[in-house]
Amino acid sequence: MKTKTEFICNQCGNVSTKWLGRCPDCGAWNSYTEEVVTTKKQSGIALSQSKQPIPITAVEIIGHERRTTGISELDNVLGGGIVEGSLILVGGDPGIGKSTLLLQVAANLARQSLKVLYVSGEESTNQIRLRADRLNITTEHLFLLSETVFEQIHHTVVAESPDILIVDSIQTMSQAELSSAPGSVSQVREVTSGLMRLAKSRSMATFIVGHVTKTGNIAGPKVLEHIVDTVLYFEGDGSTLHRIVRSVKNRFGSTNEIALFSMTSMGLKEITNPSELFVSHIERSEPGTAIFASIEGTRPLLVELQSLVSRTNFGNPRRMSLGVDYNKLVMSIAILEKKRGLELFDQDVYVNAVGGIQLTEPALTLPMMMSIVSSFLNKPIAPGTVIIGEVGLLGEIRPVPQLEKRLQEAVKLGYKRAIVPKQADTKMKGLEIQPVENLEQAIEITFG
Repeated sequence: MKTKTEFICNQCGNVSTKWLGRCPDCGAWNSYTEEVVTTKKQSGIALSQSKQPIPITAVEIIGHERRTTGISELDNVLGGGIVEGSLILVGGDPGIGKSTLLLQVAANLARQSLKVLYVSGEESTNQIRLRADRLNITTEHLFLLSETVFEQIHHTVVAESPDILIVDSIQTMSQAELSSAPGSVSQVREVTSGLMRLAKSRSMATFIVGHVTKTGNIAGPKVLEHIVDTVLYFEGDGSTLHRIVRSVKNRFGSTNEIALFSMTSMGLKEITNPSELFVSHIERSEPGTAIFASIEGTRPLLVELQSLVSRTNFGNPRRMSLGVDYNKLVMSIAILEKKRGLELFDQDVYVNAVGGIQLTEPALTLPMMMSIVSSFLNKPIAPGTVIIGEVGLLGEIRPVPQLEKRLQEAVKLGYKRAIVPKQADTKMKGLEIQPVENLEQAIEITFG
């Protein structure tokens, strides 16, 4: 084996023979670190019995057997359960509940007479046992291992043949053959590749815990997320009681699904009615509040948007958003100024999505604009009103997908009025639907 020195970008994993101030691939500054890399022959893994290319029609379809985690919210995010041989990455801020959730999942799987191996590189077995006692976990099918060397983990997996493997966390694991420090780009990439080969060759579902950086991304190169089958992110502030788990990648199910939990002394508990978490009160009539019917993956969710518009004391007004894309906020303000003539050039505008959820879909622009107009005019939106719609740069209201599912969620929670884009066959029993075609009409109907 030969050793050589390389400079590797911590953000994207780009390799350079010399130090660079700015990465040419991802554009990150001061992200290159020097590592001593050991060149060795890589062994591949055969994912198919055939060595020759075959027609796609000749490939035998094998159904993936799914195992339930015992937590219906998590099963929904995973696409119906855990697929055999899948590699699942769980990321989130420190203390937000990653280890707690996976320990609960491990206990539920062990109660199904499945052999679960929980490998921790951050805690001793005594510390894990103390957390298990607090969560009231007692099962003989759950095995603990405190280890950071991948070769020893590989030896244990081969000897014990577990059905489920949990590694907490990937940044603490290292291969003895590599001289770089644990958590470096080389170690994270090689250990994850080794876990992938283990999972696929033994049909063993594997969970990996990943630390996040200050920007909220999983530490290490993006190749880490490309290797795994599923990526789950913990969202929200760790200081609050509720937790949001979002699927941003899933080869065996739909993406952007979310699961909602409440942190208790007995671990994470499922939230059965998530819309009530993001809506403070249906009868609220304060200016600046609008209710938006969102779609997160396949689930409808009502979210309260709050806006505060106040005159600025400085030359440049502030625009701030929490849970809403900043560029969408700036664009919405520009449309209101151009198409409606609202004088917002000397107003500070603050927008917040209640509950700490992150909203990305375009259908939130109309309710966000209505909440801004409500605060600016100091006129409340009528209680029991839900607003849905995407606003174009010309002020037109565009149709949104899955409108019927959004309206059904509003009816279930007692809403009586809906302001929606003008779409064909927009009807819902028990709900007064008011279709709009442009921004001018939406403002007149909302505040008229």
